[in-house]
Amino acid sequence: MSQRIKRAFLDTEDGQILYRIGGEGEPILLLHMTPRSSDEFKELMPLLAAKKLVIAMDLMGLGDSDKPPRVYSVADYAKTAIALLDELGIKKTSIFGSLTGGYIAGEVAAAYPERVDKLILCNVIGFDAEEQAKILKRYSQGSQIKEDGSHLMPQWLSRVNYVGNGELNHRCVLDDLKSFGSPIYPGLAVANYCLSAPARFRLINCQTLILSAEKALEPLEKYALAKAENQSWTQEAIPHSQSVELEGGTLWMINQMPQEVFKVVIDFLEQQ
Repeated sequence: MSQRIKRAFLDTEDGQILYRIGGEGEPILLLHMTPRSSDEFKELMPLLAAKKLVIAMDLMGLGDSDKPPRVYSVADYAKTAIALLDELGIKKTSIFGSLTGGYIAGEVAAAYPERVDKLILCNVIGFDAEEQAKILKRYSQGSQIKEDGSHLMPQWLSRVNYVGNGELNHRCVLDDLKSFGSPIYPGLAVANYCLSAPARFRLINCQTLILSAEKALEPLEKYALAKAENQSWTQEAIPHSQSVELEGGTLWMINQMPQEVFKVVIDFLEQQ
């Protein structure tokens, strides 16, 4: 029987955070990539909830969470994750972070080691200074609403070749549109953090799995936002980590291949 996933809001001094929660048992917190929302885990959450207490939050500035009152840092986002754990009475959890969410998950493990059991870093792509500048520019401006609606079709076409599924692309575009008209706050946080991330990630001492998709880099390389030679940084920063690459996986594999992702995650979480 599929586990029911419920939605709720956490009140913080900077606004409300939407989160989804379901299942019972050992907890795992899921943190999504930019510019998605906790909808990135729609397929994965019921699978995990059959075995675990699973929680996913919309990062502030995306999805149905409020926009933060200032440009948040990765450390600020890590604090919101801790605030949600405190609200739920969870002293220690495993964390799964996808790209942006992986940077935040790594910072939680570095800054609050007593709160993290196991860490899964999914498609945590590395960037250099040249790419950082492009991402800062792209996310500082955000995307603008056009009076004639002509912003809609380019958004639909922007990743259709990679997502390839009308319903999934529709969900991605809905997430995009919720962030229109403002900076993309989690993207800015990671852009400001990415060059210092290796030093921060060297502080991680929990069991760590580095999960990557075979084709994750393709759309980022197309727009010159990431390079293949910068992608070994997580293994170098966390030498005690394990690595798994999913054949045929893309940046959207959590939606496209949920059973395969679930198997890798559960095998890792249940290792002694």
